[in-house]
Amino acid sequence: MLDDDLRARFADQAPDAIIYAGRDGNIAYWNAAAERVFGYTAEAAMGQYLDLIIPEQFRVAHWAGFEKALDTGVTKYSGQALATRALNAAGETIYVELSFSIVFDDAGATIGALAFARDITERFGRDRDMRRELRALKEAAAQKQS
Repeated sequence: MLDDDLRARFADQAPDAIIYAGRDGNIAYWNAAAERVFGYTAEAAMGQYLDLIIPEQFRVAHWAGFEKALDTGVTKYSGQALATRALNAAGETIYVELSFSIVFDDAGATIGALAFARDITERFGRDRDMRRELRALKEAAAQKQS
């Protein structure tokens, strides 16, 4: 059985960002990888609303999904990773791959949400460039056939 200290070390030293927010949407845990990915120290992030990293155009949908997940105990993207945009401390848009989990207390009531995030900005840019290049090649080939 793992002791609490070792569990805390796992989370603190995980390679991916780990963010926990309570039912109120306030960040209550922010690991070192979250500091690297989003650019906020744990001290600056904890106690803030998740809006800190959610682009404004996604906030309404995010909060609707957040509330539904906490009410039902099930996330829309359970077992899946979601590629999406986020904001960093410099106010820049970054791309992250997120996975989510609902956290329950001992009685089975939902108490918050846990997110794991990985910065995929560089990979997203490469993939976008490759899609554009492929589209251009297809268009050029189609013009040659005409």
